[in-house]
Amino acid sequence: MTITAFKKKWDANLYDGKHSFVSRYGEDLIQLLDAGPGKLILDLGCGTGHLTARIASSGADVVGLDNSSDMIAKAIDDHPDIKFILGSASDFHFRTQFDVIFSNAVLHWVHEKEKAIECMFENLKPGGRLVIEMGGRGNIQSILNAIQAVFEKHGMPGKNGFPWYFPSLSEYAGLLESSGFRVVEAMHFDRPTALQDPENGIKDWLRMFGKSYFTHLDDKETDEILSEIQETLKATNFRDGKWFADYKRLRVIAIKEKSKVL
Repeated sequence: MTITAFKKKWDANLYDGKHSFVSRYGEDLIQLLDAGPGKLILDLGCGTGHLTARIASSGADVVGLDNSSDMIAKAIDDHPDIKFILGSASDFHFRTQFDVIFSNAVLHWVHEKEKAIECMFENLKPGGRLVIEMGGRGNIQSILNAIQAVFEKHGMPGKNGFPWYFPSLSEYAGLLESSGFRVVEAMHFDRPTALQDPENGIKDWLRMFGKSYFTHLDDKETDEILSEIQETLKATNFRDGKWFADYKRLRVIAIKEKSKVL
């Protein structure tokens, strides 16, 4: 397979320590895989491998792929019996095709979405299934609005380093269909998500997932801006003693047709 260079640096310990909800919310997605002995499954964007291990416990033969060397290193350390590979979601090639490709909370990081979809199609067996969940249109909109407001207040660019791709249901389903998939189930839904730290939930979330917004600031400036963003969100995103991220998720199940439909 092809290994490419990666720009994003992930903190695997912070990910597991304060953002374990990412894997937790992916567990119900696993129920849609029909995993079991004799199935070959790719966990695309496997992170630290918790969901990969859950899939493997079904008896399926599973491979985890992620573009973070830190994530892959922790996955290998935690789950030494599972095969993990460093690679890009938009540039991966296996000699053997998979029965299922599974991806949770990953594809909204992939701006080269056409290349990723093409890779998923080419690496699935004819009749194979794609089961994915990702951020959809409107995801974390309140957080984005708060970033914009605080940055404008300080005369900084509000869209600095926007790292995500949050498509509508029709947009992403259309991309899949144009690449040869038959979309059999698709939904776009709200999932308000409680963050772990009741004091610094938004700040921790942005340190984990929104680093690209703050690369032009030193540590002190970053902390001050993060505190201001979090305070801006208190009226809307803090309730019952918890911080919430206003997630909107896109879930899609698609089948690889035996040949592309022209």
